[in-house]
Amino acid sequence: MNGLDGDNAMSDKNINSAGTGSEDLVLQEVVGRVGCITLNRPKALNALTLDMVRLLTTALLDFQNNPQVLAVLVRGQGKEGPFGHFCAGGDIRFFHQAALAGDSSLGDFFTEEYALNHLIHTYSKPYIAFMDGVVMGGGMGISQGASVRIVTEKTQMAMPETHIGLFPDVGGGYFLSRCPGYVGEYLGLTGQKISGHQAILAGLADGLIETQRLPLIWKTLLSTPFESGEAVERWLQSQFTKFEPSQFPDKAAIDKCFSLASPLEISLALEQDNSTWAAQALASLNKASPLMVHVVLAQIRKARSMGLADDLRMERDLVHHCFHLRAKSETVEGIRALAIDKDHHPKWSHAHLSDVAQDEWPLFFQSPWTPETHPLRYLV
Repeated sequence: MNGLDGDNAMSDKNINSAGTGSEDLVLQEVVGRVGCITLNRPKALNALTLDMVRLLTTALLDFQNNPQVLAVLVRGQGKEGPFGHFCAGGDIRFFHQAALAGDSSLGDFFTEEYALNHLIHTYSKPYIAFMDGVVMGGGMGISQGASVRIVTEKTQMAMPETHIGLFPDVGGGYFLSRCPGYVGEYLGLTGQKISGHQAILAGLADGLIETQRLPLIWKTLLSTPFESGEAVERWLQSQFTKFEPSQFPDKAAIDKCFSLASPLEISLALEQDNSTWAAQALASLNKASPLMVHVVLAQIRKARSMGLADDLRMERDLVHHCFHLRAKSETVEGIRALAIDKDHHPKWSHAHLSDVAQDEWPLFFQSPWTPETHPLRYLV
């Protein structure tokens, strides 16, 4: 849900709740036959606040009901103008502050964000995401459901939540489990960054367009009298850079290691692999919360046989427990180390993967709600 690169750019003045006059954080307009959305929080790499989630939801519902709109385009605003970065995730400083204060808007954020993710995946019109620059956590949540997912040569994509004691939410279980082979387990457990081309090979993007071409592409989409939403999609797909067919880098080795039954077996397999890839993966795994690595492996494996709505309900259970299950929240500690005190040395509840008892991580999957009272019960 969070993007690690954007967190240090956030300031306390950006921590807000709905109703604070923050409409400028999400810019929307209809031009020609397309609805245009620009995330406009560039100093924080467009990290999502509750306001932004609500503004995005309202904009999408408005566009869905507007017969003039054939398709919806979404991009991020960079420090130097449109594009540059898409979205670094959720506002984790707000998570930290709200968790310590017992602020109920923390729960509202996740409920409404996951509902927004579901709306995007099930949207009735083409929804086209321009995933330039940083695309992490919550940025994945508002792009993976797009009918056309466009990356660039500058895309930096990741689901780095285990490094702050969290898990890849916003439907992460659903879309990571559908990556080829066990690439999803690799990305979810280690939080490794991948490029735009690698995102295509992982099934997390549809095509690449060079960054310098994006302004003209956007302008053309606004000025062309398309006959249908499908025509918009076809034209965009015709603009993709051509690549020779290939596999995700080191996929055979990834499948060998990350298909194993437990985090400890995965770690031992990486130790025994002498490649540079394995050393990097192991280093990332060792920085993550041991407890949440166990949770994430189970999350992705469970989600592989789930539909999106059930996965989002499971993730709503998980995120509740991340903040409420333990007296000392692993997530609050992870955010403290990264974005509050910035010492980058979280004091995890367990020192090693082998220290996590087999009866600990399953508790995260016990829903605190009945099916009739679950906050996402209406998703289908």
